[in-house]
Amino acid sequence: MTITLAVDCMGGDHGPAVVVPAVLEFLRHDPECAAILVGRESELTPFLAHADGVLAGRWSVQHASEVVDMHDPVATALRVKKDSSLRVMANLVKEGRADAAVSAGNTGALMAVSRFVLKTLPGIERPAIATALPTLRGHSYVLDLGANVDCAPEHLLQFGIMGAMLVSALEHKERPTVGLLNIGEEDIKGNEVVKRAGELLKESGLNFIGNVEGDDIYKGTADVVVCDGFVGNVALKTSEGLARMISTFLRQEFARNPLTRLAGLFAMPVLKSFKARVDPRRYNGASLLGLKGVVVKSHGSADSFAYRHALEQAAEAARQKLPEKIAARMAMVAPVGMLCD
Repeated sequence: MTITLAVDCMGGDHGPAVVVPAVLEFLRHDPECAAILVGRESELTPFLAHADGVLAGRWSVQHASEVVDMHDPVATALRVKKDSSLRVMANLVKEGRADAAVSAGNTGALMAVSRFVLKTLPGIERPAIATALPTLRGHSYVLDLGANVDCAPEHLLQFGIMGAMLVSALEHKERPTVGLLNIGEEDIKGNEVVKRAGELLKESGLNFIGNVEGDDIYKGTADVVVCDGFVGNVALKTSEGLARMISTFLRQEFARNPLTRLAGLFAMPVLKSFKARVDPRRYNGASLLGLKGVVVKSHGSADSFAYRHALEQAAEAARQKLPEKIAARMAMVAPVGMLCD
């Protein structure tokens, strides 16, 4: 079965210059996929000149006259720019012409447009953003990362279910472990929302291992780490800042004097290996979970290598029918009426 991706080529820091070559390279490596390139046709055409004959018939261009800028308010994306590459991309999924959507554009606009066009799955009140982070054991998926600042216990339960189904689809794990991010492992720790969420997760039938702390994220204690969007976003941005600080410190120390520069030359193979293990490009691609369709957000500054990872993630999620799996699991846990906003 061919998986067709609708790709917003205008979003992100680099636009078609990065996105179009990334799509073509992805198609060369995955012969079971096709792509609809969405954007201003005149701006896409120059980057398609080098598409080889092997890809003939596996890509097409869908013109969209408008672009949602990175600083555009959500209202502009929803109500004004109705022919934006974001909106057209989402409509392609809704119409069944594409199996998944990928964009590096404005995160808030992408979430709002996707939710408006595709709607949420039964039992899901708030879509969540999930992404993989490197750990000592491989990687873990954390959600929510910023879409929902204030959450009820039922929303955290939904996040746990969606995260477990994501890992099941992408990693092919039958019963991934789920942990609830808290300030301690004991059940009595945390605020009332988190404590109640822990109770719901215990009763959910998921492979829930209880509370996990911040350092457990990078230990790889759980396959899925659940938290509200405020906590998740702070944790993510703190981690990114720490990684940049360590990288800067290492460069400064190796450049300190001729002896340390010489030591740096001998250490280069180890440093390259370390950089490859924690390279954020390998983890590019945040899934917008809970929608009636697969939507993946690439980092805005992603290069071609990183963007390919987002495309691969979207294709696999569509191939594994992730939205259907989430809907089926939600139906097993609780009726829609039990959930509250």
